[in-house]
Amino acid sequence: MTFTADQAKAAFPDEVVTNAVTRLVKVPGLDKPVALITLDNGHDHTRPNTFGPQGLVSLNAAIDAAFAADPAAIAVTGKPFIFAVGADLSGVEAVADPALAREIAQTGHDVFRRLTETEIPTFGFINGAVMGGGLELALSCHYRTLSENTAAIAFPEVFLGLFPGWGGTQLLPNLIGPDAAVTVIIENALAQNKMLKVAQAAELGIVDEVFGSADYLEQSLLWLVKVVNGEISPARREIDRGAGWDAAIARAKAIVDGRTKGASPGATKAVELLELARENDLDRGYAAETDGLAELLMDDTLRAGLYSFNLVNKRAKRPAGAPDKSLARKVNKVGIVGAGLMASQMALLFVRRLKVPVVLTDVDQERVDKGVSYVHGEIDKLLAKKRVSPDGANRLKALVTGSLDKSAFADADFVIEAVFEELGVKQKVFADLEQYVSPEAILATNTSSLSITAMASQLKHPERVVGFHFFNPVAVMPLLEIVRAEKTDDAALATAFALGKQLKKSSVLVKDASAFVVNRLLLRFLGEVLVTVDEGTPFDVADKALEPLGLPMTPMTLMQLVGPAIALHVGETLHEAFPDRFTVSENLDRFVKAGKKGVWQWDDKGNATVDPEVAELWQQGDSPSTSEQVRDRALAAIAEEIRIMLDEGVVAEAQDIDLCLILGAGWPFWLGGITPYLDRAGVSEKVNGKPFLAPGVASVPLS
Repeated sequence: MTFTADQAKAAFPDEVVTNAVTRLVKVPGLDKPVALITLDNGHDHTRPNTFGPQGLVSLNAAIDAAFAADPAAIAVTGKPFIFAVGADLSGVEAVADPALAREIAQTGHDVFRRLTETEIPTFGFINGAVMGGGLELALSCHYRTLSENTAAIAFPEVFLGLFPGWGGTQLLPNLIGPDAAVTVIIENALAQNKMLKVAQAAELGIVDEVFGSADYLEQSLLWLVKVVNGEISPARREIDRGAGWDAAIARAKAIVDGRTKGASPGATKAVELLELARENDLDRGYAAETDGLAELLMDDTLRAGLYSFNLVNKRAKRPAGAPDKSLARKVNKVGIVGAGLMASQMALLFVRRLKVPVVLTDVDQERVDKGVSYVHGEIDKLLAKKRVSPDGANRLKALVTGSLDKSAFADADFVIEAVFEELGVKQKVFADLEQYVSPEAILATNTSSLSITAMASQLKHPERVVGFHFFNPVAVMPLLEIVRAEKTDDAALATAFALGKQLKKSSVLVKDASAFVVNRLLLRFLGEVLVTVDEGTPFDVADKALEPLGLPMTPMTLMQLVGPAIALHVGETLHEAFPDRFTVSENLDRFVKAGKKGVWQWDDKGNATVDPEVAELWQQGDSPSTSEQVRDRALAAIAEEIRIMLDEGVVAEAQDIDLCLILGAGWPFWLGGITPYLDRAGVSEKVNGKPFLAPGVASVPLS
């Protein structure tokens, strides 16, 4: 092993060390004891086991002790509810020496590989959360069991701009096959770090057995005895190293190209290493992992990914500016004005997370019935997928009702409107509501762009009105923009934040300013691109201009997803508020009036061309831009808008802008947030004369 104990401590002096302790366990049916290695960092379950240099040294010593005991088998497990979740990212973030980066990469291989290459049977007893390097440790063992209550199983590295570098890219495809490995290592990671469920891990063959949590360790040891004694021989898949591997790598390349456009070196390297794993040569494969990891640990991509990770996992859990949570009122019933798709999605989320009565209302019974039916139908789908029990499904459906009479809101604690985006309509809705609800009930709006202060201006109690802006689809998008109007009081705001937490959303406090954060920036960006098309830039040139950033979708695709009519409406609202920066394209207006939904049409082979009707109605000038010029203009516009928003106090800090775009617009983790990207690319300095963040706060890649 590369590190000594003293070197490890010097490398990561602030490491929260996960110690590994070996004890010998006498198990009936075996002549020799089992050497059980337990990982434990000494903290409760809120601080998972991780591996820094000192943790790896401790694990190596525990393996030494296990070998010295000449056991019947060696098993590795974790503290209650947690196996291990990978490298100590807080320490890795500070690595500045290439030699140290290489030592970290090599040491993980050296230690974990001892469990792979010994003749003593080795077992990974995965008793809880297992991700990244923790999963690689388990894969390094000959056999694996899994606790049925394990909540987190994943390789998140590609999501962060890295790749599994302690054996994952070599061991997993040779255990479960290359196509399944592509799903786990690349596809899931690039799908917002999608986790595996316990049943999926078992079906894929990542683990050999699943046991109940109550007596998990005892059951795992009994199973170990049968394996050691030859009574059980866990099945291993036959691996197709020919055409099947070719197809898997082709799929991996397509996913990486589609999701990152080559902007994430970690994803690209993961594909290369999965291809190398075809040889099933650990010497060569591990050497390549070490080389790649040593390189990426020094790359800006890592710092970018960790900046994003810290925003989502730390800042999002302590929203800046949120009032004391003790001021929050309890919500025992929810009312929703409107029963359209957005309102129905909200109703489903409220009833699933809060398990309290939810009542919808609308202008006629048919719409109300349709909204309630949608929620009931979605609950039936959950039942079919066995995500709720029959009894649970019946209870949830019973909690969701509809009414044309707003007196049904009399005992509601939180009422949210999701009606047409017209200020007068929303003012009337709130005025009607105030006649029925209690003085303490919170009135919320899901508006995406309108002034909440104006919406509440005619009420007797404007202090209880708050913005509660979801993103579509409601169940999937994690961001919740919570908007404080001029008279919103702390109790209403605290209730909104507490509710957001119960709904498992990440909430950001936003000032009451047109379109808030995400829509304001997306429309500034989209508007700038549309201006270049109006000037004469071909649609395909403008639409592909931002591809080098690896954004989740192109501007035209974004417009089609949001809906051109909605984009136009929000754009008009922003133009009214900021006419000098937000223009309304006459072409877009004609586009919407013509009933067009998108610019592109696709042939049977998936090739996109401009819809001839769109090309005919879109009147273009004779001043086209290049892709680079479009990109420069769009980034400059965003940099300008962010600076204005920060100066206006729309959010507390630039980090909140970054958090909103990551969670609400799918800004890639490996880019590390929009503001540090603009800093690194020099756009902030060029446009505003200064960077958004202090030096060292975050680094991002230029490509």
